[in-house]
Amino acid sequence: MANYILKRLALMIPTLFGIVLVSFVIVQFVPGGPVERMIAQLQGHGVEATARFGGSAGGGDMAGGSGSTMQATGSSSKYRGAQGLDPEFIAELEALYGFDKPAHERFFQMVVNYAKFDLGDSYYRDVSVIDLVLEKMPVSISLGLWSTLIIYLICIPLGIKKAVRDGQSFDIWTSAAIFIGYAIPSFMFAILLIILFAGGRYFDIFPLRGLVSDGWEDMSWWEVTLDYLWHMVLPTAAMVISGFAGLTMLTKNSFLDEIGKQYVLTARAKGLEEKQVLYGHVFRNAMLIVIAGFPSAFLAIFFTGSLLIEVIFSLDGLGLLGYESVINRDYPVVLGTLYIYALMGLIMTLVRDLVYVYVDPRIDFEARSV
Repeated sequence: MANYILKRLALMIPTLFGIVLVSFVIVQFVPGGPVERMIAQLQGHGVEATARFGGSAGGGDMAGGSGSTMQATGSSSKYRGAQGLDPEFIAELEALYGFDKPAHERFFQMVVNYAKFDLGDSYYRDVSVIDLVLEKMPVSISLGLWSTLIIYLICIPLGIKKAVRDGQSFDIWTSAAIFIGYAIPSFMFAILLIILFAGGRYFDIFPLRGLVSDGWEDMSWWEVTLDYLWHMVLPTAAMVISGFAGLTMLTKNSFLDEIGKQYVLTARAKGLEEKQVLYGHVFRNAMLIVIAGFPSAFLAIFFTGSLLIEVIFSLDGLGLLGYESVINRDYPVVLGTLYIYALMGLIMTLVRDLVYVYVDPRIDFEARSV
């Protein structure tokens, strides 16, 4: 197994390289980059934008000595709206944002930096990308971890029970309930929960925003823990309610498929109890397909599924960070977070394979090609 793990870790390197390359190439063709945004601010807001840019490019004298941002040059520019600006000032803007070098040089420098986990600095937040990700990650980890854990703890037993009672009244009404929950988006549940339980109209039981209360620094560790859990109830519930259907039906169908196989009939013919058949024989085989979907389910909740929930409950996490970075063309944050997402996805896939072996020791990845 050690050789297999080493091979998979080695394969992560070209995979990450390919993901970073594709992301970098796409970014190069996205209109409205940081240079164009700054030009638009200068053209639209004049002195105010010039003051904000300040000494970053020329110490306030950004038009080549004239004291004005604008200068009629007559020369064409590759940036939209740059006509009339001093080419030297445009060059200073490019140097400020790192666009003064050819694309291939910037890419390979980025790859070298990423290998050292140096993800660069945000264009607009004056902080390194890695510090920004670490700052926002507790919120996303909280939402993703609790939601995934609760969904799996409920859906797997529910799916098994539905498989055992296939076609009965329990199976029918639970299927109707979970598909209604699946049809309603999580943000709609979030709004409903706020109206019902966060002082929106009826009860004022849970907090409306944030991960902890004001003054949590002065609380004891158990008070902080209770306060944190109190804040997590509504956002986690909103994400969990709409996440039942897929995993429940996957578990049910997987168990139904295994229950009909010959080895189950043989086990029953030997006089084994139904629980022994289900959990001693069927469970190990049926759970393989459920485990296979864990990395994608976790990452979907961890990164993409929490965006609207973060907005509604004022939780400043990775989902909101990624969205704002794309809108603001904050390329170091966009590429840095994509790199983190890809790395975590590859690691989760490896963890899935290791859990495969733990659930069913008959699986031998070393005996097959990676």
